[in-house]
Amino acid sequence: YQRRVRGLNQGSASSKKKIFKPMLHSLLLTLSLYAYVLVLYAITPGPIQPGYATSSGPKKEPLLYKLNGLRVLFLLLATFGSLCYFKLLKPTDFYDARWGNLIIANLLGLLFSFACVEFKPKSLQEFFLGRYWNPRYGLVDAKMFLYLLGASVLELHLLSFAAKIYVNEGTLDWGTLVYVFLFSFFVLEYLYHEHVHLYTYDFVAEKVGFKLGWGCLVFYPFFYVIGLWSVVESPSERPKSPTLPFLSVFLFFAGYILSRGANNQKYKFKTSPSATFLGIKPLTIGNVILCSGWWGVSRHVNYLGEILMSIALAIVCGSWICLLYTSDAADDLLC
Repeated sequence: YQRRVRGLNQGSASSKKKIFKPMLHSLLLTLSLYAYVLVLYAITPGPIQPGYATSSGPKKEPLLYKLNGLRVLFLLLATFGSLCYFKLLKPTDFYDARWGNLIIANLLGLLFSFACVEFKPKSLQEFFLGRYWNPRYGLVDAKMFLYLLGASVLELHLLSFAAKIYVNEGTLDWGTLVYVFLFSFFVLEYLYHEHVHLYTYDFVAEKVGFKLGWGCLVFYPFFYVIGLWSVVESPSERPKSPTLPFLSVFLFFAGYILSRGANNQKYKFKTSPSATFLGIKPLTIGNVILCSGWWGVSRHVNYLGEILMSIALAIVCGSWICLLYTSDAADDLLC
């Protein structure tokens, strides 16, 4: 009986160590990563540009934003590569610690969301949507940081998940290669067009709360990569032929042309209302709503493009997992 009790106690202690050590690793890894991106965003120089959102003062002056997203991403990737080269990290670390990292990121997302309403939400709606429009400290803008963090961590996950497949199989299949290429293009292209996104719905009409905070700290970096996450350990589910991955490339860039073309046309209209875009003269309703060019095709043509891109990313690895969300209903209320 005593031997049995000792065996149970030893097993319990061993189980606690198996849980505690990985969670401690995830805590240090996630906190270090998020803090490092914040420091890079704060200290890395970049061009300063006014956005569409205005200050809360009586003058309503356009807010100024520092656009250094691509530089921060390249510095982060260089740091990650250096740490892997000197064997301080493994390329697969973010995959191996994915569940612990997800738990820590969720806790940080909840903590951030409560902090956005000063830990005293007046309603569930305020907690979800936020209380303040553009919280910032100098040129360190909360929205810019959140989107930059989400994009940067997503890219690390893409590389780490692909590295895990390479370690397991000694090669990378077409689906994985195309998936990582397309999503990396999405991240790089998004950060290259930071100035355009200053005129999109997120920066103009959204407050900072759970939706934006948890979305960028958790949903964006962890769930956007779900197509690859679901097939890392299941090579039989990934397409062996390059046919499906290459078809997804055409679908992805068809969606990209619609989405990027629409957003760039809207940016041109917001900054130069009378200027043409790719030879297209702006036609409007009440000098507010565009109805020519891409915006003459459909009311939310940019979301149609995003849907096509999402479907392409879902099918490229053979996972058929597609998470779709657009803010067209909120856009309609704003208009």
